[in-house]
Amino acid sequence: MKDSYSFDIDDEGLQRSYDAHRDAYVRIFDRLGLPFAIVSAMSGAMGGSASEEFLFPCDIGEDTFVQCTACSYSANTEAVRVGVATEVNCSATSAATVVDTPNTPTIQTLVDLFNGRADLQRTDRKWTASDTLKNVIVNLRHPDGRLEPLAIGVPGDREVDMKRLEAQVSPAEVEAFDETHFAAIKALVKGYIGPGVLGSTRASGIRYLLDPRIAIGSAWITGADMPGKHTLNLVHGRDFAADGTLDVAEVRDDDKCPKCGSALSIKRGIEIGHVFQLGRKYADVLGLQVLDANGKQQTVTMGSYGIGVSRAVAAIAEATHDELGLRWPRAVAPFDVHVVIAGKDDEAITSAAEKLCADVEKAGLKAVLDDRKGVSPGVKFKDAELIGVPTIVVAGRGVATGTFELRDRIAGTTAEISIADAADTVIALRHQQ
Repeated sequence: MKDSYSFDIDDEGLQRSYDAHRDAYVRIFDRLGLPFAIVSAMSGAMGGSASEEFLFPCDIGEDTFVQCTACSYSANTEAVRVGVATEVNCSATSAATVVDTPNTPTIQTLVDLFNGRADLQRTDRKWTASDTLKNVIVNLRHPDGRLEPLAIGVPGDREVDMKRLEAQVSPAEVEAFDETHFAAIKALVKGYIGPGVLGSTRASGIRYLLDPRIAIGSAWITGADMPGKHTLNLVHGRDFAADGTLDVAEVRDDDKCPKCGSALSIKRGIEIGHVFQLGRKYADVLGLQVLDANGKQQTVTMGSYGIGVSRAVAAIAEATHDELGLRWPRAVAPFDVHVVIAGKDDEAITSAAEKLCADVEKAGLKAVLDDRKGVSPGVKFKDAELIGVPTIVVAGRGVATGTFELRDRIAGTTAEISIADAADTVIALRHQQ
């Protein structure tokens, strides 16, 4: 990891330092030939007021982020925030009723039952999982060791995203709410948990937080807190309330952009850089102060910035490779030229190849010479393509007529160059961006 820190006397200075590092990272990744997205992120354990990640878009990446299909909004899924849903007029909604729903251990079996019973079917459309309210209970392990159960209500067609949950409740850690914990709270009926017993002032005493999509006035099918029973038309704000909201449901393709309302697109990526505005969190702890222009002691404000060097190497390999092997950008290639001796064991060929290597190294470049004996030219060429040095020079039969073969690994082109100009050609290629 390449780490950097900034120390400023005020927030304006921190913003300037942050912007300077951010701009430098943009130039670095551009020079490396890496496509990247800058996304809003959670500060997490680092703390601070602002945080952005540089992500290399990649289907095998470990991070998930969203980009708006219409505007510039992009964010790590942990940082996506859904606006609170607009209140719904529930004056025409029927009273909540408890329905017998035997053998409905999953949301899908519950939906199938409602669609299959004539007395429960809708006249306008079929019931879907999005009509149900799913209540999930987890344990939070706080830094002082205290264990707190937490109930989260989300639409039944969505799951709780554990990474989003962990980011939201940090520094507490998320643990499973298992059979032992269920047994300890008699008000809970597993598989049929409803809002009726959830809430810090209700029978379970469990703090209850709702997904922001659960609008005031919206009606739901949800557990009735009795075995084999669910409640129909349970209205938020009329029939139940929560202790607050918590935005931790999974984010999906075509969800609305929180900035412009257009569709979001889900992507995966590899984190290659991260910038934080730490503020005074650590400076306060350390007592890190300086004198300002008026001679007064001021606590400094800090920024933290990092590039994942080894991750960047992996990302470059993923971004630039082809079916033949690696294709290193010239700025980061392990060598500037890969010289291959091809053909017969000929002193003139070997001498010309060695002189080219010596000339480019004298100019400050790095050369690798493949002078293996008993290895066919075809194997050497395959190895050169696999290694991916951007400039490959072949010393073979053309030496007799004063030429090398120049192969551009990036462009995929081949050309003849004169031996006399070979070193200058390689040097010129190295300085191309």
